[in-house]
Amino acid sequence: MGRLTFVLASIVLAAGAAVASDNADVMKPVHQFIDGFNKGDAKSALAACADEAYIIDEFPPYEWHGANACSNWADAYLADAKKNGITDGVVTVGKPRHVDVTGDQAYVVVPTTYAFQQNGKPVKETASTMVLTLHKSAAGWQITAWTWAKN
Repeated sequence: MGRLTFVLASIVLAAGAAVASDNADVMKPVHQFIDGFNKGDAKSALAACADEAYIIDEFPPYEWHGANACSNWADAYLADAKKNGITDGVVTVGKPRHVDVTGDQAYVVVPTTYAFQQNGKPVKETASTMVLTLHKSAAGWQITAWTWAKN
């Protein structure tokens, strides 16, 4: 009985370690995208996105999809920011609420805060949420879709 308990405990611990590793790997492109955005490094941010993606966000035209969706979103973000006097945008990602991995597909829900200057005055969108899907290919995990929901 003791040997069976040891074997089962070892299996559970190994499975837990594999899940933790999968979760960390899935979060790498999420952090890469956010870090790139925060540093104004579009190349790094966009490298986290799959060629084909789907995005829903809080500014017009509100959705982008297909080839180059992430770069088209970035162009629209910059145009909207300029139009509305928004500068110094920084997104902070909290501890994920969900990181569900099934094979080469993942679903992630993270709380977020978006802080920026609008016409020189500080603004902070707290308690927002970002939901993402990712796909794992030979190149690793990439973002295939994301949506932003402000509180």
